Amino acid sequence: MQTALADFIRQTPQGIEADAVLRSCVHCGMCNATCPTYQLLGDELDGPRGRIYLIKQMLEGADVTRHTLTHLDRCLTCRNCETTCPSGVQYHKLLDIGRDLAEQRVNRSRFDRLTRWILRAIIPYPARFTPLLRLGQLLRPLLPSFLKRSVPPRRTAAPWPATVHARKMLVLEGCAQPAISPNINAAAARVLDRLGIRLVAASGAGCCGAASHHTSGVEQGLDFARRNIDAWWPHVESGAEAIVMTASGCGVHVKEYGRLLRNDRAYAAKARRISELTKDISEILSREDLSKLSSGAKPELKVAFHSPCSLQHGQKLGGVVEKILRAAGFALVAVPDAHLCCGSAGTYSILQHDLSQRLLRNKLAALESGRPDVIATANIGCLAHLQSGTAVPVRHWIEIVDDRVSAGGT
Repeated sequence: MQTALADFIRQTPQGIEADAVLRSCVHCGMCNATCPTYQLLGDELDGPRGRIYLIKQMLEGADVTRHTLTHLDRCLTCRNCETTCPSGVQYHKLLDIGRDLAEQRVNRSRFDRLTRWILRAIIPYPARFTPLLRLGQLLRPLLPSFLKRSVPPRRTAAPWPATVHARKMLVLEGCAQPAISPNINAAAARVLDRLGIRLVAASGAGCCGAASHHTSGVEQGLDFARRNIDAWWPHVESGAEAIVMTASGCGVHVKEYGRLLRNDRAYAAKARRISELTKDISEILSREDLSKLSSGAKPELKVAFHSPCSLQHGQKLGGVVEKILRAAGFALVAVPDAHLCCGSAGTYSILQHDLSQRLLRNKLAALESGRPDVIATANIGCLAHLQSGTAVPVRHWIEIVDDRVSAGGT
C-alpha cells in the first residue's frame, strides 16, 4: 500500500510505525472473511481493510468525523484478521494509533464520554469494583431476568497452598477477576504447587491497564503498567522465573508493555523485560512434566473449550490449552467456528451491547452444539459474558484441571 502521510505525523514515532504497518497491507481483503463485525454487518468499513483505509485517510490529513470513530469503535480488537492475513499486517498497532488520533479530533457525545469515564473509574480499582459487584449479587434475586443475567453469581475460592519451593513465579491478580472468580488464581497456584513452583502475587500490582487503554484512557493505562513494573521488578531481580497470566486478555496486554513504553526512558528496558517474562498459564504447563499431575480415576467429562481471541489470535497460543486438557483426560467436543469472538472483548459488551449480544448468541450455539458438561475458557471477561447467556457451567480451564488433580488425591 502506497502512503503519503501528512506533515503533522510523518516523522513521529506513531507515524513511522503506522507507515510500516500500512505498507505491509496488500489490499487482499482476506481479513474480512474472518472479521466478526464484517460478518454481522457486511459493511466494508466494519472490516479490517475498510478500517485500515479510514486510518490511512486520517494520517494523510483527511477530515475525521464521528462516522470514522463509529467504525473504529465497532472493532473488537480480536486480532482474528492478523491470524488470517497472509502479509503479516500488525493491524492492532495501526488501530491503536488510529483510535488515538480520532479521539483527539472528534468530540464524543456526553453520554459516551461519561460511560467511558465511569468504566475507567470503576473496573480497574478492586476497592470500587468489588463492593459494587457484591451489591449487585445481593440484589440479584430481585432483579428482572435481563439484568440478572449480567450480574455473575458469587463464587468462592479454595485455599492457596502454603508450600515454599525453590522455583518462584509471579501472578497478576488483576482487577475484576478476584471479585468475579477468585478461585482461578488459587487453582493455578495449587496446580503449580504440584509441579514444585510457588506462585506469588506481588504487593502493589493490580489492573494491567487494558481496560483504560481501550476506553479512551491511554495515559491512565500506561500508569497502571508502570505501577505493575515497579511492583514486579524486585521479584524479577531476585529470580522470579515468569509472570503468569490466568486472564488471557491481561496477558496479551502485558506482553505489549515493551512496545507501549518503548519511548519512556525510565521504563523502556524494564517494560521490555517484563513482556519477555510474561507467560499465559498454558505456556507454563506446556513446558512442565504433566505426569506429576496425573490422577487415578478420570471420570468422563465433556468439555467445550472457548479459546479467547486474546489467547489464540493475540498471543498465538491456539491449541495449547486443548492439548493440555486432552492430556489430562478430558473429552473435548468439537466447536464450530472456534476462531470467532464471543463478543466480550473487555468493555465491548457494554459499549457495543447489541453487536456483543449477537456474537454471544452465535458463540453459545457453537459451544453448546456438542452437548458439553462444562464450557471452559481462559479469560475472565469471556467467562462472565458466556455464563450470562447459558445454563451450562462456564469455568476457567485451570479450575477443572485442578479439580481433577485434587480428586485423584495425588
